[in-house]
Amino acid sequence: MKITVTVFSLTIMIIAVAVIVVLTGNYSETSQDKLRVAFFPSIGHAVPIVGLENGIFQEEIGEQIKIETKIFDSGPQVIESIFAGSIDIAYVGPGPIINGFLKSDGMDIKILSGAASGGASFIIQPNSGLDSFENFDGKRIASPQISNSQDVSLRHYLASNGLKPVEKGGTVFVLNISNPDIYTLFAKGDIDGAWVPEPWATMLVEELGGVRLFNEEKLWPDEQFAS
Repeated sequence: MKITVTVFSLTIMIIAVAVIVVLTGNYSETSQDKLRVAFFPSIGHAVPIVGLENGIFQEEIGEQIKIETKIFDSGPQVIESIFAGSIDIAYVGPGPIINGFLKSDGMDIKILSGAASGGASFIIQPNSGLDSFENFDGKRIASPQISNSQDVSLRHYLASNGLKPVEKGGTVFVLNISNPDIYTLFAKGDIDGAWVPEPWATMLVEELGGVRLFNEEKLWPDEQFAS
């Protein structure tokens, strides 16, 4: 993940604007004295974590508004919570947010800005053979949740190399599992690989002996992608 100093000041601006939009656009549904912020417990979401921990956001919006944090494991969960009206602003990957934007015809979700780049990798078992596309048949590869950013990237990667998941008539098993469960299954050898965000990717490598086949940023122009 790559974060520049300007991201912090930009994110402060995002929080301030979001408060105004939420309170004026959905006045009857949103409390005037609190802002519900959602993010993931991952390195890729260091911007909200640092901003909240250091009191940067609270200082900018004032003490009259209380910031409530809500932790999620995947983007689709966040989008459903937005639709349900249980959160006001969220840091989420591009895949789920675009799906949610289209699903609501742009009425329930407003995309404010990018916040961070990078922070996902394809980790494989050392003897899985997944370093060669010829060995993907029958392999079990996990991503956190269907349609989340890592899942979209994994499926695109397979399609770009002439491969399909089983449910699309192919031979690769794509399993959508929460990050903690991915860790457990990887430790047991029940999955051959996983496309996951940090810190889970590094945990699979450092703690379980996984091999980082590549960092996802290597697949993108200028090694930049929203996370």
